[in-house]
Amino acid sequence: MRHVRDDYTKANLTDRERAMCDYAKKLSLTPGAMREQDLEPLRAVGLSDPEIHDAVQVIAYFNYINRIADGLGTDLEPEMPPQPEGWRRSARTAGQPR
Repeated sequence: MRHVRDDYTKANLTDRERAMCDYAKKLSLTPGAMREQDLEPLRAVGLSDPEIHDAVQVIAYFNYINRIADGLGTDLEPEMPPQPEGWRRSARTAGQPR
């Protein structure tokens, strides 16, 4: 799991898992660039349309909930790296008169 978390491209994944990770990366980083042909690698490794739909729902949910957490300055889970120093302080005082 550490390999997947740190750099999935170096992890020992099945073709199916790698295709899903590639898709998740593109959908997460460049959602406006997604096209119908981005589904072809998923179908090529045997994912059905309902499975692709489920994957997109999960990917989108995690992107959404992470943005909510980031936007509100929510504490990270203990195993996650810390936020940059001072982020919370500046987030709390943003928009307040100086």
